Amino acid sequence: MKKLIIGGFSAICLIFANPINAQEDGKVNYSKAELNFSKLDSSPMDLALYRDKDEAPVARVIYSRPQKREREVFGKLVPYGEVWRTGANESTELTLYRDMKVADEVVAAGNYTIYTIPNEKEWTIILNKSNNTWGAYEYTDEQDLVRINVPVRKAPNTIEALSMAFEDSGNGADLLIGWDNSYVKVPFKNAK
Repeated sequence: MKKLIIGGFSAICLIFANPINAQEDGKVNYSKAELNFSKLDSSPMDLALYRDKDEAPVARVIYSRPQKREREVFGKLVPYGEVWRTGANESTELTLYRDMKVADEVVAAGNYTIYTIPNEKEWTIILNKSNNTWGAYEYTDEQDLVRINVPVRKAPNTIEALSMAFEDSGNGADLLIGWDNSYVKVPFKNAK
C-alpha cells in the first residue's frame, strides 16, 4: 500500500512539474509556464447578422476584414473587372435561414458564397452554390445561382476595414458592403 501511495504521489508531482504552454504555431510546449496565443489575424473574421422584428435570424454573412492601410483599394489592391472573394482569406459565406428574393430569383434557405466583380461605377454581386472555398481560386460560374448589378455609392467617410452590415428595408434587408471610399447595397427581399 505504501508503494502505491508513493508511486501515485510521484506521478502527480511529475504532472504539475510540466506546465503546458500553447505557442503561436498552435502546438503545445510543455516546458514553459505561460500561455502564448497566436497574434490577431491582419484580416480578422467578422459577421453580420440580420434578424426580423421577432428576433428570428434571417441572414448571416461571415467574412474576413482586410484593412486599407493607406493603400489604393479599388482598381489596385482589388482589380476592377475581376472576380473577388469579397474580403480576405476564405471566401465570404452567406447563410439564409429562410427563402429570400435576390433580383427576381427566389434563393432557397441554405449556405452560399458571395463573390463580387467590382468596377468603378457598379459591382456585379454573385451568389454561388460552392461552399468552404479559399479566395476566388476555386470560383466557377457553373455554380452561380444569382448575379445582380448594383451601383457604387460614395461613402460619407473613409472605411478603413472592409465592412458589412444589414439594413432593414421594410420588405427584407439590404446588405451593405463598404471599404475605402465606396459602398454598395445588395437587396434581399422576403420571398413571400
